[in-house]
Amino acid sequence: MNLVERAGLAALLRLDPELSHGLSIKALSAGLVPLPGVVSTARLRTRLAGLDLPNPVGLAAGFDKNAAVVAPLMRAGFGFLELGAATPRPQPGNPRPRLFRLTEDRAAINRFGFNNDGARAIAARLARRPAGIPVGLNLGANKDSTDRAADFAAVLQITGPHIDFATVNVSSPNTERLRELQGRTALAALLDRVLTVRAGLPRQLPVFLKIAPDLGAAELEDIADVALASGIDGIIATNTTLSREGLKSALRDQPGGLSGAPLFEKSTRMLARLATLTQGRMPLVGVGGIGSAEQAYQKIRAGASAVQLYTALVFGGLSLAADIVRGLDALLARDGFASVTDAVGSGIADWT
Repeated sequence: MNLVERAGLAALLRLDPELSHGLSIKALSAGLVPLPGVVSTARLRTRLAGLDLPNPVGLAAGFDKNAAVVAPLMRAGFGFLELGAATPRPQPGNPRPRLFRLTEDRAAINRFGFNNDGARAIAARLARRPAGIPVGLNLGANKDSTDRAADFAAVLQITGPHIDFATVNVSSPNTERLRELQGRTALAALLDRVLTVRAGLPRQLPVFLKIAPDLGAAELEDIADVALASGIDGIIATNTTLSREGLKSALRDQPGGLSGAPLFEKSTRMLARLATLTQGRMPLVGVGGIGSAEQAYQKIRAGASAVQLYTALVFGGLSLAADIVRGLDALLARDGFASVTDAVGSGIADWT
């Protein structure tokens, strides 16, 4: 992190979290943030469900909900981006305040509630994005929807021609009863509707499923079974948690989903269990609490073909992404791995 970014980050951390985030989006849009470009080596290049990635470190959904700064984010060092979540119709989300920075815990709590400009506005911006690293979209449902499965399908129908992958998000805790779609019967029906839409798109883009970290063993087994039978291309583990175990911050009891450092161990153990259940039959993406190259490496060794981060950027700045990518390359070299793929799952036993 250079002095300019350090000063800017220090200023942002003194402001309201949602205001800070909005200002960071404006700074990216205005070209005020130094960007390293794509970071890659022969060791880091990999494939994820048919997508060619320059490196396996992606941006998680939530940072750029409305596809407002896709072009600069493509030059920020990431290997792929996930935008959104997007819903069929625009919606304001939950009342403010709805984002809380837990500095003592290197964490955040949010209860945004899928605030976004709607699928059509987001699709129009995605249609203008430059070529480069893969860009995907997190699919969501409107809060007042009477048929949420139809909402997921509708977002894919609208945006599908302009994205490289889609993620079915049934794991946000901030839309009432959304997580009920993770049950075996409801999930199978939902994925069937989404994949029916995919079949009619110009390209057969990969579809991922994003799951919660608060699932029991039987629930996780059901999800693995449904995912493998459905024809989707991978699972993203995990979204935010409702747990507040071990938090120090005075804001720990705010309602919403917790992300950041406290989620790392919980999400990584679930990732390793999921890797055991799926036995290499579909790729997994590890997300939750990554704040260093070593933690990204641990996720990969626990079974992830690629990883994503977001909350750590709040405390470490956008340059953290490139730092993690470079550090991951050094760790792979240290341990004698010729490629990321060779390291995937090599440490599952440490987490199960």
